[in-house]
Amino acid sequence: MEIEKINENKYAVRKSAMPGMRTDVMLYTNKLLLEKMRSDHTLQQAANASTLPGLAGNVMVMPDGHEGYGFPIGGVMGFDAEEGLVSPGAVGFDINCGVRLIKTNLSEKEVRDNVDALSDALFKNIPSGVGSRLQIGLTNSDLERICEEGVDYIIKKGFGTEDDVNRIEEKGGMDGADFSKVSKEAKSRGLNELGTLGAGNHFLEVQKVERILDEKAAKSFGLHEGQMVVMVHTGSRGFGHQICSDYLRTLVEYQRRSGISLVDPELSYAKIGDNEAANYLAAMKSAVNFAFTNRQIITNSIRKSFEDTFHKSADALGMDILYDLSHNIVKLEEHVVDGVRRKIYVHRKGATRAFAKGHPDVPKLYRSVGQPVLIPGSMGTASYVLYGGEGAMRETFGSACHGAGRVMSRHQALREIPAERTFSSLMKKGISIRIRTRKLVSEEAEWTYKDIDEVVKVVKESKIAMPVSRNIPVAVIKG
Repeated sequence: MEIEKINENKYAVRKSAMPGMRTDVMLYTNKLLLEKMRSDHTLQQAANASTLPGLAGNVMVMPDGHEGYGFPIGGVMGFDAEEGLVSPGAVGFDINCGVRLIKTNLSEKEVRDNVDALSDALFKNIPSGVGSRLQIGLTNSDLERICEEGVDYIIKKGFGTEDDVNRIEEKGGMDGADFSKVSKEAKSRGLNELGTLGAGNHFLEVQKVERILDEKAAKSFGLHEGQMVVMVHTGSRGFGHQICSDYLRTLVEYQRRSGISLVDPELSYAKIGDNEAANYLAAMKSAVNFAFTNRQIITNSIRKSFEDTFHKSADALGMDILYDLSHNIVKLEEHVVDGVRRKIYVHRKGATRAFAKGHPDVPKLYRSVGQPVLIPGSMGTASYVLYGGEGAMRETFGSACHGAGRVMSRHQALREIPAERTFSSLMKKGISIRIRTRKLVSEEAEWTYKDIDEVVKVVKESKIAMPVSRNIPVAVIKG
């Protein structure tokens, strides 16, 4: 597929590249990262997506982009609010998989002196791995209210503070969720998954702020060099996965009945205004609220683990949430497309919102800087805190990448990367690790991901998001 270079950090697949394309595909990447996109089906999937009706603006792929189900992970696209559509495959199975960062006032020495006890407490208090469960006395009625009300409900039950909601995207709850649109199978999977980390690329890390890259923004975010913070990456677990699976099955009959022909059946969709679209959105929002609440309950467990380890209250330890943001989501937003402000359904799959300063959806405490953007690396490498840039508002529907992006499949990693190699690398870097399965050590090894520094360099130079701090892991908890 022919690729046109626009500048060092931006390439294009023009709509003339393939019959049926309605718009260009814009690739926010550099020459090095582009090679990975060429090596799998990323470019073909993005081109396929550009054949969908009702598109507003270009299809976009972020620098962490790689092959996904139907639509690339790291993909962003928008559809007209009245003539467009919603596509579960362009949201993903792990609805509202997201990242949360929690601050502390602890020094590196204080944490390293207690790292084994802290790692043990976190590993004990936050269930991880496939099928992990947490019994905290929640009922089916609680689950319904969590899915329809979000974080507000669980905070009233003692899992956090009122100030927490001001530091979460959507204030921890999307309006319009309808629990009745969720299947019995999803409901049965969801109840005891709340407060659990899961497996795969989900993790909890205790990190050190290694370097401040923007002093003014760091001060606004309450970050300083040497500070210890906690990053959590997880989503809606089996609950969200089941919802996506359910609606993908529903859309098979819908496509047949509507006479819809697709380049790729994994890009199945429902038209805005049809019941299938409304029902999916109501169920998806339930999973979004579930995931925000999942991270909130995990936050409560993190605070408890720190309290037990350091014998101080979470307040005394300065354990405020810096921010919590989502990827794998579709939202109705206003953006300028071809010089006209329009309402569009923005699909972000493995991509995160990155609104610039002054936007009314940025929390007041960060509005003079821009929305915090959290981009985790891989196990053993750095993660970044950034803020949304003006380039994102001009070009990407206020979106940035969500991580480093894989370069190696899990099967290949298991074949080529012995667990001992990863354990040795982590030990040399002084990183404590707690993990439930040895094979995950290979699957999630740092060499299976792109270079996070290169990824962040692209979003910085494209003015999509501007770096505030570079953080490195001290302790890692995985499933």
